[in-house]
Amino acid sequence: MLNKTIQPSTIGGIKRHAKQIKKSNGLSHYEALDIAAQNASFENFAHARNRLQHSNTVNSSYQLFFTCYWYDRKIHKAGREVLEIKLSTPLFEIASKSELKNANSLGWFRPASPDHLVDDHVNPSQEAAVNKICKAVRVLRFMEATGLKPSRDYNAAYPNKDHNNKLPDSDHSSEWCASDSGQIILIDEPYLDPIVDGKRAAWAKKHNWYLQASKWAGMYYPGMSNMFVSTDASTGYDFKGLMSKIDNIPYPITEENWTGMSSKGHETFLSPLCVTPQDKKRAVAKGTIYRESSSKTQPMRRWDAPHNERRPNAVMSVESHQLAARLIKAVQQSAEKPIAVNRRLSSVKSKLEDWFFSEYERGVTDKYDLFYYGDIDRNDPFVLQANSSKGVVSLLQQLKDMLLGAYVDCGPLRKMIGKINTSIKLTSNI
Repeated sequence: MLNKTIQPSTIGGIKRHAKQIKKSNGLSHYEALDIAAQNASFENFAHARNRLQHSNTVNSSYQLFFTCYWYDRKIHKAGREVLEIKLSTPLFEIASKSELKNANSLGWFRPASPDHLVDDHVNPSQEAAVNKICKAVRVLRFMEATGLKPSRDYNAAYPNKDHNNKLPDSDHSSEWCASDSGQIILIDEPYLDPIVDGKRAAWAKKHNWYLQASKWAGMYYPGMSNMFVSTDASTGYDFKGLMSKIDNIPYPITEENWTGMSSKGHETFLSPLCVTPQDKKRAVAKGTIYRESSSKTQPMRRWDAPHNERRPNAVMSVESHQLAARLIKAVQQSAEKPIAVNRRLSSVKSKLEDWFFSEYERGVTDKYDLFYYGDIDRNDPFVLQANSSKGVVSLLQQLKDMLLGAYVDCGPLRKMIGKINTSIKLTSNI
């Protein structure tokens, strides 16, 4: 069976993946090789072979670059931070793309190519950008040394999966899984001395869990927090072997021992394996893209945001926004509609508030309370009208008509109207 999550990063890995593709899809050997190489972010197999073989002849280690961009509004300066590290194993053999996304701090970064992780945000200062890279590198070094993967089974980090059995005084905790055995490892990094005593020692004894401070300075805040490692002692897991791996990780990178490259401005950094037009497009941090308005929509933010969130290229009056808030709150407090309507209207309300703050200058918005939230007078005519399902439908239709009249037809508006239409349909069917 074809494993669609595979992202090979070596020639051998690409060839093995190609065999799966060939068997599953009935392709020729050469077609399967090209597809497998493309899954690994190369243009084709020839491109992958040239790049990876050249990389291996130059160095037995593997280059990886981290990139963060920043803009400091206080001093009106912008810059780019890049750090090169060497891995003993290709990045995607340490973790898949989904595992990187789920790992603490590493999840801030997006794989742009096999040798490049980029942060799509524009950070508020140079210090923030440096610290973000340092923390991500510390997490990756931990994964590289231990082979552990981030776990999404958070309850498994509690003895008997019971939240009431939480480790006392735990802080900045993360959950990890041994891929070979499924053993869950709890990493705890509180502001405590590296000693297991008192109620924490009593907890470990009561639940028969290992709990030990590591000699390595840790991932979260080296020099301030200390790392403790804990896991179920009843399974026969090689805890001593794990601690040896962790204790022998080199001293973690911090702002104090930063060796990265600092540049002025937001020129896109291109890593050595970034060669195709697609590679270069992926290397661009989304927050550095200046977004233009169209005839129907305009960006919520021109730049420095990782997502291209847009709103209708129109302005609804303040009075209409206040009316929309009353309509929504009256429907939400009504018992004459399915509870599923509340979730949809909460999304509509939140989005309309975002549009309101984007449509008007702060000098205008500061004059008003946050009227999309808070209570509504129980004697408000809309509240009385919402005492029947027919009344709720009427209020929702009034909200829909008002939005359609105020805004130009566009994708963001259609998405909002879709939630209102669904709410009307759900209420009409009860």
